[in-house]
Amino acid sequence: MRRFARVALLCLGCAVCSLLYGLSQLALSLEQQPGGRDRQAREPATPGARRQAGSAGRGEAGSGRCKNLSVSFWNSYWMLPSDVCGMNCFWEAAFRYDYMKTHPSEKMHLAVVACGERLEETVTMLRSAIIFSIKPLHFHIFAEDQLHESFKDILDEFPYEGRVNYTLYPITFPSESAAEWKKLFKPCASQRLFLPLILKNVDSLLYVDTDILFLRPVDDIWAFLRKFNSTQIAAMAPEHEEPRIGWYNRFARHPYYGVTGINSGVMLMNMTRIRRKYFKNDMTPVRLQWGEILMPLLKKYKLNITWGDQDLLNIMFFHNPESLYVFPCQWNYRPDHCIYGSNCKAAEEEGIFILHGNRGVYHDDKQPTFRAVYEAIKNYSFGDDLVHSLLQPLEQELQKTTHTYCGRVYKVFIKQLTKSIRDLYARRSKGR
Repeated sequence: MRRFARVALLCLGCAVCSLLYGLSQLALSLEQQPGGRDRQAREPATPGARRQAGSAGRGEAGSGRCKNLSVSFWNSYWMLPSDVCGMNCFWEAAFRYDYMKTHPSEKMHLAVVACGERLEETVTMLRSAIIFSIKPLHFHIFAEDQLHESFKDILDEFPYEGRVNYTLYPITFPSESAAEWKKLFKPCASQRLFLPLILKNVDSLLYVDTDILFLRPVDDIWAFLRKFNSTQIAAMAPEHEEPRIGWYNRFARHPYYGVTGINSGVMLMNMTRIRRKYFKNDMTPVRLQWGEILMPLLKKYKLNITWGDQDLLNIMFFHNPESLYVFPCQWNYRPDHCIYGSNCKAAEEEGIFILHGNRGVYHDDKQPTFRAVYEAIKNYSFGDDLVHSLLQPLEQELQKTTHTYCGRVYKVFIKQLTKSIRDLYARRSKGR
């Protein structure tokens, strides 16, 4: 009886091995069919949209995937992306999930929408993102057509080829309602609402307004994605910390998130989850997906919203509060946090992580503290010593602003910046 069981077990093992080998050969043969490696042509960013890729991105596609990991991108349909090797597909595929858990994607995706006179401001924001960030960055820049060449000329001169890539996109809205979306709040502002539908192949994305400055690595806000629970799809900061000066709780004529609403100038998104989610709403008992809910929301509330797309996001997360991760105010520090007295306690303790110069404060004399930071980063030349060329001149300028409410707490503007510079030099000394 034991002998029979052993023989049966041996036969079963041989059959399984044969099956696995056959499937492996099938996968390999499919990948080697004529034209097979070019079967998956790249999709454009939007149907019919004109897409420009910067020179910093040349040679990027798959340069390391075939060499380092041939099958972490394998899927159950036995189809491989055109830039992935087909060796040992079946056997290695069994380990792909463990690999992806321990080797997450190293590229961070950052999106911005620029129209009108926002070229310089946008480039300054991008510079601030580059200075301290550790992992590679890919910029998704949505801009009016007349700005594309200027962006390309400037970004191609950045000395970070291989670490920084960018793609330029035209401004596009659904054709049947383009006029309504264009005139909602500022020109182009509502483009951000359509990013999950346009960037279909991007899993996660950090959207920022053009008037954002990073004072610590983008990596650190990107890390919030790992803190999302199973229901959260996006992260933003509160509109206000102090309800007595809050706009939404005093003036809004529509639903809004939480006590004081949320500010969408810095918005971290798990776009895969956004595209999959069905949202509760006050228009129908049926839950709607992202692409289905935007226009009905606009039609219902367009006479009641003041801040355009940000108001629509507040309405959506009012009905779906479990879907939002709220990060502290120092990740989206605005003039309102200091012009009425300091009311962002986290920034007082740790410094400002992301500066948001809304209301045009980088370009007038109303808030010289904000303008000083902007000018310092704008004028910094890549490769110069950060202490002598950025930090020390900035601190001298900030000391001249102590006659203003924000200037009285000017040290919160350089506390994290000082640490970011120190950490950057420490990484360089270790060869990282």
